Amino acid sequence: MSEILRKQFLRHVAQTSPSPQLIEVERAEGVFFYTPEGKPYYDLISGVSVSNVGHANRAVVEAVQRQAAEYMHIMVYGEMVERPQVEFARLLAQTLPDPLDSVYFLNSGAEAVEGALKLAKRYTGRTEMISMRRAYHGSTHGAMSMMGQPEGEEWKSAFRPLLPDTKAIRFNHKEDLKQITERTACVLCEPVQGEAGVRPPEDGFLQALRERCTEVGALLIFDEIQMGMGRSGEMFAMQRYGVTPDVVCLAKALGGGMPLGAFVSSQEIMATLTHDPVLGHITTFGGHPVCCAAGLAAMRYLIDNKVVEDVERKGAMYEELLRDHPAVREIRRSGLLLAVELGASEKLYRLMDIFIEEGILSDWFLYCDTAFRISPPLVISDEEIGDSVRLIRKCLDRL
Repeated sequence: MSEILRKQFLRHVAQTSPSPQLIEVERAEGVFFYTPEGKPYYDLISGVSVSNVGHANRAVVEAVQRQAAEYMHIMVYGEMVERPQVEFARLLAQTLPDPLDSVYFLNSGAEAVEGALKLAKRYTGRTEMISMRRAYHGSTHGAMSMMGQPEGEEWKSAFRPLLPDTKAIRFNHKEDLKQITERTACVLCEPVQGEAGVRPPEDGFLQALRERCTEVGALLIFDEIQMGMGRSGEMFAMQRYGVTPDVVCLAKALGGGMPLGAFVSSQEIMATLTHDPVLGHITTFGGHPVCCAAGLAAMRYLIDNKVVEDVERKGAMYEELLRDHPAVREIRRSGLLLAVELGASEKLYRLMDIFIEEGILSDWFLYCDTAFRISPPLVISDEEIGDSVRLIRKCLDRL
């Protein structure tokens, strides 16, 4: 970036961002990243739950290097067998509950949502699509159309008209499930609402949602883009809450730090994309062999090192060590994703600046700017949790 463009960018950020401090990253390792001056920062965002196995994970780095040296992009439409895709799809299918055994790799979470929506319309022959209020599913036209109203209207209004025949119901309100009818192609739902500020499902809600979708013949789509790959304390949040959807969307940590998404369904449902028309959904780079090699290495690392089995304990440790601070109003948590509620956006924005000064990177949520995010790499140690809590409490003391 030229010096002129750099100054323009800095001026823009200073004018538009609640927290205009910029940090240059030179390298990252484990749960830390470092500036050129060598200052360490605790990464309590993980790229929004991307870096679950930690930065510069040796197993992932070696897999990327090895695959890049063998071959990168060739063709991903099925004309050729590419081992990273096949092995990763097999492992995902073995780990997901039945009947989720057909994996379609893509580039991102938004594209996974787009593919899942098309699949639902194609399979059911219906057009109505329902999402949840305060839901975030991506910024492409289809995914944005499913952004829960009215909270998402700030983003949606500038890009209308979006997809027709969409509506949003309330998460955790069983009475709203009556709006799911024989007209409904699908219901798109996060098992835990992330950008709403970590809102787990109330007892029985997801089960009732599953039953209603089955009753009327609508497909249930889970967006596990943020919660999947161990974040909830199970490899997939659906396993924690005991509900299996018809389709699941994955991304973020799926690629082990590389860009990768997928939607997964049964072979019966997925087969509808193979005809009338053929190539019902296509992608040039989806399932890129280097990305699949990275994702496969990351998932094997989670399994082989029993990382996920310790996630719930680590999340509870953060909760226990922070809940008694007088500045903390509430802590909402699922696994190792926490929303620490302060009760006022002014406090939150001030805290973000204090965090940067003390060596912490955190964030707020799209639909909740009164709570800060804790979602470190899942490999964080007890010692690192204790030390990061010490810094967090020091920052809270300064509010």
